[in-house]
Amino acid sequence: MNKSIFFIALLIGMASCSSTQSTLKNTDDNAPNLTLSKDNTFVITEYSKDKKYGYDKDYPINIFFNNTKNETINQQRFFNALAGPNGEAITYTKLENCCPFPTKRSELGAGFLDVYEVKWEGQKKTITLYVNIYEKGILMVPVGLSLKK
Repeated sequence: MNKSIFFIALLIGMASCSSTQSTLKNTDDNAPNLTLSKDNTFVITEYSKDKKYGYDKDYPINIFFNNTKNETINQQRFFNALAGPNGEAITYTKLENCCPFPTKRSELGAGFLDVYEVKWEGQKKTITLYVNIYEKGILMVPVGLSLKK
């Protein structure tokens, strides 16, 4: 019963506050499939030069990998591959879901972005990143972060 109420509320909310056209600017169904390292993190070889990548809801970090049944494993695989700007260990916390958009990779026909806060020791300003588990795109290190050594 609670699931039915939630589903109906979700549909009403999405119909009232989102269009049927996605605002996401950096999805790419032709992007190479993501691969895993021996440490079970995503293999990332590129650094973004675009300051919007991950920091703007229209340019989220797209981490679609196989399916979306486990809603947290891909975020872990991404964040566990990263470090602060000078190699510092990072911590990350999910803050919320936001920004509904249409997608064919969800049973509901819609997805939400996950909003994460990223911190490390000595950091002057908290980083907030938008992550999309439903769509593909080129996976890169966001500006201001580095790869874990």
